[in-house]
Amino acid sequence: MTNRIMALFALIMLLGFLGILVWHVPRWDLGIVIAITMALAGYDFLLGARRKKS
Repeated sequence: MTNRIMALFALIMLLGFLGILVWHVPRWDLGIVIAITMALAGYDFLLGARRKKS
């Protein structure tokens, strides 16, 4: 449970950092790269959250 909370916190912090970057550097190509980055990070989070402990 704690691992999921920490992973969610890290994902939120990554979103915050990348959001600030997009806000101060409003370029469409940077936005695409950040969207892909967030999609991959979100996918990794979902896979990790669904994984059962062994």
